Amino acid sequence: MTQALPKLLTFNEFIEWYPNDGKRYELHKGVIIEMPPPTGTHEKVIAFLSRKLTVEFDRLNLPYGIPKTALVKTPSAESAYSPDVLLLNLDNLDNEPLFQKQSTVSLAASVPIVIEVVSTNWRDDYYNKFRDYEEMGIPEYWIADYAALGARKFIGNPKQPTIFVCELVDGEYQMTAFQGNTAISSPTFPQLNLTAQQIFNAAN
Repeated sequence: MTQALPKLLTFNEFIEWYPNDGKRYELHKGVIIEMPPPTGTHEKVIAFLSRKLTVEFDRLNLPYGIPKTALVKTPSAESAYSPDVLLLNLDNLDNEPLFQKQSTVSLAASVPIVIEVVSTNWRDDYYNKFRDYEEMGIPEYWIADYAALGARKFIGNPKQPTIFVCELVDGEYQMTAFQGNTAISSPTFPQLNLTAQQIFNAAN
């Protein structure tokens, strides 16, 4: 007896289904994923990163903003992610067909930086979202692994808290790791005054 495969949802079906229950959901290749409630330390790291980026784009008077909730729809896979920190280029939102009604972006020009703060489902950040944000052409992707949850091949043995800045070069992400008091180098914000340790300290 063969078991029927579960029906995969399109993005539009996902948006129509999305309940107003206070929970966060993502669509991973047509499958609905309920996001686990964030821990307090996870939220503190998000708040710290959001503040640092906001101060910088405000200082430079750039037309950027960080929404409370918004989705990033990937180009080929039926996936929609809710990043921990999503920096939007507000000037490009008029070109986004889904933003006005569905708070969803699908164009790389709308997303200068996207950040995922790593939690127990670390493979999503290091593999699936890495691949999909790269394919979408988002110029800068941070993986903030403050609790050293990722694989040893990424963060060393013994594992060390690490911030990865992935810069899009010729269509591929080049990953640079930052640990300890190393100053983080951001292509979008070259004058950003921030170390990996400051981010880790925000979790305490």
